[in-house]
Amino acid sequence: MTLATLDLGDTRPTPYRRLVAVELRKSYDTRAGFWLLMVIALLVVAAEVIVLAVTVSQDEPLAYGDTTAVAAFVTSVLLPVLGIMVVTSEWSQRTAMVTFALEPRRPHVIAAKAVVGLLLTLATIAVALVVGLVTILLYAALQGESPVWHFGWSGFLAFLVTQTFAMLGGFALATLLLNTPAAIVVFFVYRWVLPGLLALGTALIGWFGSVAPWVDFQSAQGELYDWPLSGEQWGQLVVSGLIWLVVPLAIGTWRVLRAEVK
Repeated sequence: MTLATLDLGDTRPTPYRRLVAVELRKSYDTRAGFWLLMVIALLVVAAEVIVLAVTVSQDEPLAYGDTTAVAAFVTSVLLPVLGIMVVTSEWSQRTAMVTFALEPRRPHVIAAKAVVGLLLTLATIAVALVVGLVTILLYAALQGESPVWHFGWSGFLAFLVTQTFAMLGGFALATLLLNTPAAIVVFFVYRWVLPGLLALGTALIGWFGSVAPWVDFQSAQGELYDWPLSGEQWGQLVVSGLIWLVVPLAIGTWRVLRAEVK
């Protein structure tokens, strides 16, 4: 007796555009994803309101670059969490088996998630720029003076690059750990504890002061706002980026490609 078999040889692969659209919908289709996006927007607005109130009450100068810097600080803290949840939601909600069954080409799924993270980063940057624009216009109206548009293309590009790096840093940790709480904890240790440890090492060990700039990715990114960069600063950005972004992302991608889905 011949047993019937299911032949999937002629099954057409999922179009990449549809895969990105599905991953995008999944990013805000859960309560956690939706409220994370809402919290990012609300915190940016709240931070700008505080800055506006303080500068107006103390009659301090305010430029568009200042409002953008405030938004950059807020989003740089939360965008990595967004990058983490884009990846780990599959594993925490146990939907990875369904995803990889419908689309067994795991590199395509990872790439689609990365594209979604970049799209959400661009949307967050757009919201931050618009809120900063409204803030500087309100400041000028309240002070009875013309708004100061000091920002420049170098500041905008630095804002764009640093926010993208922030999201990709969370994305890399997520692929490496495949666990939302663990990835968030490791990120906040990297964000808030590591700079202090590097500063302590520089203070206690003489030669470490010349090594720290080559492993401190956060400080290296900050130099982007002081354009143009020297050759040494570019080298420090590349080397520290390899350590904290490229290597974790490569290892994490390899892990996702080989991980057993349960």
